[in-house]
Amino acid sequence: MRYWLMVLLLALAGCLPSLQAVDPDRLPTPDNWGPNNAPLEWWYVSGYLPEEGLAFHWALFKAYAPQNWQIGFINPAIFFPGPYHASHIAVTDLRANQKFFEERFDFRTDRPRGDAVVLFPPLRIEQGDWKLIQDGSSYQLSAGPIQVRLTPLKPAVVHPPGYSGTAETGRMYYASFTRLALEGVIAGRPVRGEAWMDHQWGDQIGSQGGSSPALGALWDWFGLHLSNGVDLMLYRVKNARGEVVQLAATAIDPQGQVRELKNLQMTPLESWTSPSGRNYHLVWQVEAEGLSLRLEPLRKDQELLTSSTRVAYWEGPVVGSGTWQGQGVLAKGMGEFVAGPYNPPGSTGLFPAQGR
Repeated sequence: MRYWLMVLLLALAGCLPSLQAVDPDRLPTPDNWGPNNAPLEWWYVSGYLPEEGLAFHWALFKAYAPQNWQIGFINPAIFFPGPYHASHIAVTDLRANQKFFEERFDFRTDRPRGDAVVLFPPLRIEQGDWKLIQDGSSYQLSAGPIQVRLTPLKPAVVHPPGYSGTAETGRMYYASFTRLALEGVIAGRPVRGEAWMDHQWGDQIGSQGGSSPALGALWDWFGLHLSNGVDLMLYRVKNARGEVVQLAATAIDPQGQVRELKNLQMTPLESWTSPSGRNYHLVWQVEAEGLSLRLEPLRKDQELLTSSTRVAYWEGPVVGSGTWQGQGVLAKGMGEFVAGPYNPPGSTGLFPAQGR
């Protein structure tokens, strides 16, 4: 009996997908919008619309059970080959001082629901009736209260150095449309403005921790539109001990050319403790070559506790002011700050705990 059990386990192990880690010496191209054969991949759209007093984000995550996860001599990944999918949508109504959050995921302890679709080209992402569909040069995002068309105003870029993270935390390749024209309806209101769209994929699954994978990376992130037409991506990556292991800043000029901003410093100025007891840095001073910005949130209570990806994070609209190349600028956009793992009651622990 034991012999046949071992044969079965070895046969199942042979069916595991061959997943690719990030090679820091081989950068992606900006037209790579997946899906990729990576342990973890996500797509993300967000925007702050000041005229309507609204902010939103949508994300879909595609992940495999960690192949190095071990319980005794059994690798659970052989029974859960995946991929598995989770989606988040959130809308912040600044006029009503409220936030709405909903999530869905296709993992169940008995079987995957199998209602997720990820195809490219053209890009087509679906989880039930939540959809991001490429239509020519535009994208239609339809997810609950978010019904908008997105048209890139600049070409897609790969953010230098081409990935986020380190060998310790795992790395994620990183490409974006940093400025898209947005129009449609959100929360019943006609809207028009600008948005941001990300695609990341790689091996930032996390390290083994007891009977389930542990969060291997934390981060503080901003996607910003400056009043002079420049877009900024600011990223501070931390390991599981909270130590900063990477700082990355990217500037995309009004013509869509991307370059790295050197000598980045992201200094927390004020923090907020959420009702769950987690601490988030919400007010920041940012300095880099040619850049000085003070950034602050428009609403503090933006923590999200997710059952699908099992992570606690803060996501919401931010504004700021400062200087770019010696000239005064205003900044608006979104911030995301990952606090760490969240284990809701009844959690299976089989979907990798990750943010964004």
